[in-house]
Amino acid sequence: MAEPGRPGTTTAPRARADVARRVAGSAAAGCALAGAVAVTVAVVAGPGPGLTGYVSEAGIAGSGHATTYRIGILALAAALLLVGAALPPGVWAAAPALLATGAVFTAVSGAVTCSAGCPLPPFERATAADLVHGGTSIAATASVVLAMVTLAVSGPAGPVLRRLAGLAAAVALPLCAAVGLAMLVLGRGAVVGVLERLVLAVAVLWGLSTATALALARR
Repeated sequence: MAEPGRPGTTTAPRARADVARRVAGSAAAGCALAGAVAVTVAVVAGPGPGLTGYVSEAGIAGSGHATTYRIGILALAAALLLVGAALPPGVWAAAPALLATGAVFTAVSGAVTCSAGCPLPPFERATAADLVHGGTSIAATASVVLAMVTLAVSGPAGPVLRRLAGLAAAVALPLCAAVGLAMLVLGRGAVVGVLERLVLAVAVLWGLSTATALALARR
């Protein structure tokens, strides 16, 4: 409780917590940017099949840019954790929980590499590692998109975070549905490759913009 004549004593812990959240937001923005750059470099400079392949093919064992790719994925996983830690008090607990879940799945997808071509059913024969990698990648994306939806309807998140989450979710949800449908109907190809990159771009841009907003927030 505040002491008489010292009204600032009750706000000091809150001020320290706000500073800690802004620091976490700044770190999240840095990790998101560094991770996006590293993964992009690995995908563009690597020997993959271009837009007809999956992004994960940049991390195949033996690839000259596999280490860069994995570092980028781990940085993105760290960004998700830090965004969850930087969220303002009072937001629905599901949001940071979903971000933490997405971070774990992202890290696992980077640690468990797929085989050449990253084959997935129903059109290709997949190994156990392929299924683990593909499953965790899908789970990570789903967790992040659900976190967007949760934040979009969580009042304590504030108008800026709600608008960013709502816009990102409105774009990501139909893209995710299109990716799933294309994988089942068309299989590997340029359509799936482009859609996958669009989904990942939306997720990264949302993470970066949300982290930046949290870093600049004054509560």
